[in-house]
Amino acid sequence: MSAHPSDPHINADVNADEQQELLQLLYAAPVGLVQTDDEGRIALINAAAAQLLLPLAVGASLVNLFDLLVPVMPDLALRARSGAAGELLVDGEALVLRVGPEGRQRPLVLSLTLRRLQARQLVAVLSDITAQVERERRLRQSEAWLNAALTGIHDHAAVGLDAEGRIAHWSESAARMTGFARETVLGRPATIFHPGGATTPERLLDRLHEARADGWSMDEGWLLRADGQRYWGSTMIVPISGVGDGDPPAGFSLVLRDISDRRDAHEQRRRASETDHLTGLANRRVFFEAGRREIERFRRAPRPLALLVLDADHFKRINDQHGHAAGDAVLRQLAGVMLRSLRQVDVPARIGGEEFAVLLPSTGLEGARLVAERLRRAMAADTVTRADGTVIRYTVSIGLAPMQAGIAGLEELLERADRALYAAKAAGRDRLVVDGE
Repeated sequence: MSAHPSDPHINADVNADEQQELLQLLYAAPVGLVQTDDEGRIALINAAAAQLLLPLAVGASLVNLFDLLVPVMPDLALRARSGAAGELLVDGEALVLRVGPEGRQRPLVLSLTLRRLQARQLVAVLSDITAQVERERRLRQSEAWLNAALTGIHDHAAVGLDAEGRIAHWSESAARMTGFARETVLGRPATIFHPGGATTPERLLDRLHEARADGWSMDEGWLLRADGQRYWGSTMIVPISGVGDGDPPAGFSLVLRDISDRRDAHEQRRRASETDHLTGLANRRVFFEAGRREIERFRRAPRPLALLVLDADHFKRINDQHGHAAGDAVLRQLAGVMLRSLRQVDVPARIGGEEFAVLLPSTGLEGARLVAERLRRAMAADTVTRADGTVIRYTVSIGLAPMQAGIAGLEELLERADRALYAAKAAGRDRLVVDGE
């Protein structure tokens, strides 16, 4: 008797053959592919993905994808709990790693895409984009040099800096563009060209270090003329070589450019890629990137650094009583208070539903305490008025953690601030608690 196509034994053989073909395709794929459940437990992983994830698996095994990626994407498990079948949960986000032995680490940048296949099944696609990121960085450098070379003399000014970033040489073009007289700037740090709160002495030293390491340091933001007028400008710092090839830089050249006409386009790009859509604050990716940079700078040259974590009190009650639109209005109002109260160099971010964080560079414990109390009092005095005239009041609880030598990294600093935040909640809310106090 010949077998019928619906014979279950034949179907089992066909399914087994199809499964084997799928597995062969999975393992031969040039990108990393990982299949997991909702908890991140790895069911299938190909060789390319295993090779990319091994630097994160030191002392561990390739068992759980979410656990492996906690250092670079701590909110992945939360994001993976949502979404219908076929929905894209993470779309090509860059994960910046440092791999290799201590003292000889190199950057590794991975791109992660995560999609829900079905009810409890996810697939992650990983690829190494380190070379692409480096090419883009070099392209931006080339464009910066080209723009500086082709721009007319009235659009840029060159200033000579010594090895510590103090103004050593002044030019007519610099005087014409900035309005500063030679005798008022010589010997002063280059931070003189920035408005108050836009930079710090430590940040200037960081930029000199970046220029030595990379050959340049480029930044855009508000700059200041002698009469107090602000303008949107770019600053490029380039090292000037010493006598011998191995000598440290004898100084630096600072190129100032007025690019006010490009500010709107710059802001549109920044908002699209770096800000939270509801509040206009930095998004999680930008916060974690900025935090890790600050930790690296602290390790290279210790300086004050503090982290605040804020959470809107009784936020669920606000949503339940007044609706989600009112809750969104409270979050926007809260973010506005932060933006008005903080320096340009600070990094306020929305890192969860009603949870916010603020990085405070060059700020010690007492300075951070003053900032936190100022924010708390301003929010307690603030109100949101709905269209029907209803007035909503809100408060926040705040956890503060100062950076210390024994703290392993940003994740531990964030854990300490979170612990202090929970203590503030437990103590009655609308208060500040400092980690360890």
